[in-house]
Amino acid sequence: MAMAQQLADEIRACRLCAAQFAATATGHEPRPVMWFRPAARVLIAGQAPGARVHASGRPFTDPSGDRLREWLGLDEAEFYDRDRLAIVPMAFCFPGYDAKGSDLPPPRRCAQHWRRRVLDSLPELRVIFLVGGYAQQWHLGREAVKGGVAATVARWRDHAPGTFCLPHPSWRNSGWLRRNPWFETDLLPVARAQVRKAMDHG
Repeated sequence: MAMAQQLADEIRACRLCAAQFAATATGHEPRPVMWFRPAARVLIAGQAPGARVHASGRPFTDPSGDRLREWLGLDEAEFYDRDRLAIVPMAFCFPGYDAKGSDLPPPRRCAQHWRRRVLDSLPELRVIFLVGGYAQQWHLGREAVKGGVAATVARWRDHAPGTFCLPHPSWRNSGWLRRNPWFETDLLPVARAQVRKAMDHG
């Protein structure tokens, strides 16, 4: 636990991307947001914090978080139980907006510098959720690149039950969810069962 706490403290002090963030339209300071302890059995690997999470300092405190918790069948207390669930995005800080107000991509240097160390500190993981293309590409490599997120999620059985590929739980994907009812009827029941097993029994 002491080593994990030291790693978390190092991440919270990280300023690798300070100059990059200062140059964005938001001109913000780094604020790493991650959620993990060595005993965690479920990993949520997302993209990067949004503006609301940057303000709150707590992951998934937004409508996307509400939808993700519904997908996984977890209430807030379970979702934020660090001893059972880790939340480790591909970049720990809000990347900011460009001049047009669009989200900037997560800086690659964050994962290059920190990600392997964090994953190595989580020896008890039983099930991993890869949310969005950046996480899927990093964790799955070539298997995730061809066809993009939609194709990767459609091939979810290739990686289950230890790993599940999910689209981002943003409202922007509501149309995709309507066009792909199998996501809720086929994938989510299996995913929820694995989450419940890992959370309750390890």
